[in-house]
Amino acid sequence: MKQFNNHLSKRWLTVLSASLSFSVLTFTPVTQAVEGIEKEDLKFGFIKLTDMAPLAIAYEKGFFEEEGLFVQIEAQANWKVVMDRVVNGELDGSHMLAPAPLGAGVGFGTQAEIISAFSMGFNGNAITVSNDIWKQMKPNIPVADGKPVHPIKADALKPVVAKYKAEGKPFNMAMTFPIGSHNMKLRYWLAAGGIHPGYYSPPQDITGQINAEAMLSVTPPPQMPSTLEAGTIYGYCVGEPWNQQAVTKGIGVPVITDEELWRNTPEKVFGVTKAWAEKYPNTHLAVIKALIRASMWLDQENNKNRNEAIQILAKNQYVGADPQVLANSMTGTFEYEKGDKRDLPDFNTFFRANASYPSYDSAVWYLTQLRRWGIINEYKPDGWYMETAQKVYRPDIYLAAAKALVAEGKAKAEDFPADTGLKPAQNYFIDQITFDPTKPNEYLAKFAIGLKGKEKVIGGKVTE
Repeated sequence: MKQFNNHLSKRWLTVLSASLSFSVLTFTPVTQAVEGIEKEDLKFGFIKLTDMAPLAIAYEKGFFEEEGLFVQIEAQANWKVVMDRVVNGELDGSHMLAPAPLGAGVGFGTQAEIISAFSMGFNGNAITVSNDIWKQMKPNIPVADGKPVHPIKADALKPVVAKYKAEGKPFNMAMTFPIGSHNMKLRYWLAAGGIHPGYYSPPQDITGQINAEAMLSVTPPPQMPSTLEAGTIYGYCVGEPWNQQAVTKGIGVPVITDEELWRNTPEKVFGVTKAWAEKYPNTHLAVIKALIRASMWLDQENNKNRNEAIQILAKNQYVGADPQVLANSMTGTFEYEKGDKRDLPDFNTFFRANASYPSYDSAVWYLTQLRRWGIINEYKPDGWYMETAQKVYRPDIYLAAAKALVAEGKAKAEDFPADTGLKPAQNYFIDQITFDPTKPNEYLAKFAIGLKGKEKVIGGKVTE
């Protein structure tokens, strides 16, 4: 094992007061301490996407070591491998799709108890279509000052999909994992434009293509551009740098970012099994502290560290993409059509606006979308959504780590939420449908496309 100073290897972590002010996180002097880190040597996984940045930065800037941890960070082949290796203990934790722990908790695919006490950040995704599809969409898109008006709705794609259907051709699109944020966001965008993305009916049918007008299937993120170029798919939803890669290669056009689809969208989380967190609580707390510090560094002083972060992420062991491609989205701009670069200062947000905080609201929203498309194929009462969110997302652990950082002078109390309460109802969505996390069934009833009430999918049909 790598040697480390004794005062760090025997590190003690504080027991934190639960007292929180109404408006900001407050600190009261520590009066009690517990034995420190239970496990120092750790291995974490990630997928080659820009939003794995907090892991890379926590490692490269020494935040893990300063918290008494010796961490290996290892790229994984796909999201299923991530889930399997965390569950079987090959990985101590990993970069994960935000709804993946929720899906595992309800038993879709991998049945497991996974928790998350850290959000890897907001936004960071886009939906990209091939050049040919873009050419067919453009006549349906409003123009101002010679450029397409953004955000672009799926209404512009609907006639194209209808044409393919009339010709007997499937309209194939890709996402990264059934219980993934890319799947939920692509489905949301399509349905908001009147295009049915299909239902699941587990365990008999897990294709997600029942009644579908757009046929969504799984493709690992780094393979998205080449699969698009080969003509196997006509579009995809993925994180960076794989949308900007399509622009750079001249093979596709991003039509909408998830910041435009739903502003301040929780995208990835850091997940561990519940059993691991219970066995190594102080280790877990130290990990979350290091990740919070990394997210703060990434957003510090109006993104002053982003160019350094790009150079780190460009390394082969992390994202392994050209620095300029990474810069297209990491430095406050985003390029749509080649040459059409626009300001999007919050496309990648890691800390500000509570981007690293694992909120119950986000968990409830993702659960509504799992229900909407049949991944959860049975009616659930409103209270179930919040109860499930509280089992999986753990803002209490996050706030404990935050309080430790405040006590150590490494963070400011006002930068963190005051408590684990819910946000007010919000309508930052492209279809302007208001989401109230306390009324999930009422929210689901507002959608023209999707399961609602006691509907479920049986034998390929929606029944009550």
